[in-house]
Amino acid sequence: MDQKRNRTIAQLALVAVLGALAGSVQSQTSDTKEKERMYTYVSEWAVPRAKWTEYAKPVPSEQKILEQAVADGTLIAYGSDFNLVHTAEGYTHDNWWSSHSLAGVLKVLDQFEKSSTTTTGVITSVTKHQDDVLVSRHYGWRAGTYKDAYSHGSSYKLKPTAPDDAVEVLSKAVFEPLFDKLLADGAVVEYEIDEQAIHTEAPDSFWVYYLTPNAEGLDKVNAALRAALKANALISPAFDSMVDFTPHRDELDRTDATYK
Repeated sequence: MDQKRNRTIAQLALVAVLGALAGSVQSQTSDTKEKERMYTYVSEWAVPRAKWTEYAKPVPSEQKILEQAVADGTLIAYGSDFNLVHTAEGYTHDNWWSSHSLAGVLKVLDQFEKSSTTTTGVITSVTKHQDDVLVSRHYGWRAGTYKDAYSHGSSYKLKPTAPDDAVEVLSKAVFEPLFDKLLADGAVVEYEIDEQAIHTEAPDSFWVYYLTPNAEGLDKVNAALRAALKANALISPAFDSMVDFTPHRDELDRTDATYK
């Protein structure tokens, strides 16, 4: 009887936390226009160490495709990443580009597939490859080109009991206020909260990415996160109620990126 009573109390507490957090979201965003969806195509590659230098060299034909796509409005961003924390079975490099439409990212993909760069050169030496199509409604950036910046990514899995709008609630109540302030301060130059648009995995995961112009920016984000957790007692219980941290993973990359 006591166990059932305790479970009921815990459930009521969870409802209270989620209700308060959702109310905070509504009060913050009642007059905010929803952003256009941002679609990102990501190609990840496992490149042999002996080929890293060759792979990192810009390919003029690829660069021309990307620059033209930004110039004519097809793309809003593009870039490449080099993994700084390698794992035995992980990917070493990736290339990505973003658009406000699926048609935009697929138009650029079609151009790459018709070029010889996808079937010749160092690309033929990769040992593993996968693609993702992501979508975000919570993002921001500072226009410009960034070289040797740092990207931090975190993957999260929702609990089966998480509400259908869990990613939206967490994004609007936690991530957007945190990263918008860091964006204004220049500590970060881009952030996004992504879900898969094409589900090659179970549809219960989301990813948080941010880009800092230098290594000091990573420390500033960590400090801001600690301050946010201290200032808002709802954040930790909300995360614990919705997110299964067992499969949580982080990644750290060196990044070159352009944002329109």
